[in-house]
Amino acid sequence: MVEGTFLAARPAVFIDRDGTLNEEVGYLHRPEDVVLVPGAAGALARLNALGIPVVVVTNQSGIGKGRYGWDEFNAVMERIAELLAKEGARMDGIYAAPHHERGKGDYAHPDHPDRKPNPGMLVRAAEEHRLDLSRSWMIGDKALDIEAGRNAGCRSALVRTGYGSQVDGARADLVAADLAEAIDRILAAGF
Repeated sequence: MVEGTFLAARPAVFIDRDGTLNEEVGYLHRPEDVVLVPGAAGALARLNALGIPVVVVTNQSGIGKGRYGWDEFNAVMERIAELLAKEGARMDGIYAAPHHERGKGDYAHPDHPDRKPNPGMLVRAAEEHRLDLSRSWMIGDKALDIEAGRNAGCRSALVRTGYGSQVDGARADLVAADLAEAIDRILAAGF
């Protein structure tokens, strides 16, 4: 028998970025345009305090279409991290899919495994961070977020921020007003 510590896979919360974590502005690429959804930072801080990984998974077709580049994306993510840190919150992972059917070059892909509703980003995060997808949640404001969670074997929550007010929540396991409410209800139910 080999001695050592066995780390069991743990649940996580996967969060869409635009419209869920931060206000939807359409092709967000300037740090000065970042505004967090009210209550989002506090909600992530509650997950952080409990040791539950927070992983952002975001489609970024603006990169694929050439509207902005990875430097702008990274600057926006740094600004989000700064705003979260002011309230004692952090992201444990960030995954972005630039692919789109109208993408350019290598990003021209109508159905890339990473682009939500496909589960590629969630599956890769689970492998890299030793996460149990069957005990995890995906939270987003679009039907493709809900489907990405379901396709990865997670439970899914729809928030009514961003585009969420226009989405039928019938396929979601939970429908909440915003990220803070979704996380409160997930924590109350337990993982």
